[in-house]
Amino acid sequence: MSDEQNLGEQALGKIAEIAITSQLDETKDVNVDISTDPLKIMQGKVDAVSITGEGMVMKQDLRVEALGVSIDSVSIDPIKAIVGEIELTEPANAQVQVLLTEADINRALSSAYLRDKMQNLTIQAQGNTVLFDIQEARLRLPRTGEMDLDVSLLLKPEDDVKQFSATARPFLEDDGQRIALEILNAEGQGLTLEFVTILMEKIIELLDLRNFDLNGTSIRLKDFDIQAGKVLIRGASVVDKFSSKQ
Repeated sequence: MSDEQNLGEQALGKIAEIAITSQLDETKDVNVDISTDPLKIMQGKVDAVSITGEGMVMKQDLRVEALGVSIDSVSIDPIKAIVGEIELTEPANAQVQVLLTEADINRALSSAYLRDKMQNLTIQAQGNTVLFDIQEARLRLPRTGEMDLDVSLLLKPEDDVKQFSATARPFLEDDGQRIALEILNAEGQGLTLEFVTILMEKIIELLDLRNFDLNGTSIRLKDFDIQAGKVLIRGASVVDKFSSKQ
């Protein structure tokens, strides 16, 4: 029974690996470990799924250095699994860890996907509506718990280019639905602290993983840990689909 069980788990794991890699533009490594038994497979039940990956690049050029997902109690269509397709019959709850490097974050900021979202932005500051484009944004993670951001923006309709740099300490608000910032210091060309704070929060909002197409997965942030050059993000997610065929 154990050999049969291992073969079933390995087969499902391989199908899931193919499912995940087919949705990525690039990946260094993806491993899926499935825990179940043959009887449960025939009933469409899986006890647990563990997914790990390295160097994964998603469709909008979002790269993650490392990814870990743990899922308990998964329900699948057993008939489709036999023919090489994994389809969830109900959403599954998961715990997620994502490791992003400073280079990963700046890659996302310079991607066509986010560059398009950085055009014709509006924010409310000092009772006025400000229209602008973000021409360039670079983020640095030089120390624990803090981030530095250098931004060049074009104010409209004056076509006035402004530049600023700021250091901030991010923290979670609204039960993990929003990342807020405590501005520690800022330097800018005629820009108020209120404007800089709102603008930085807008950029962090653009970097929110929930703005990227994660193939049927929604994420609620639980906490994050910023270290020099990298950030580890922990969250809870609901996985709706694998979007796959072998």
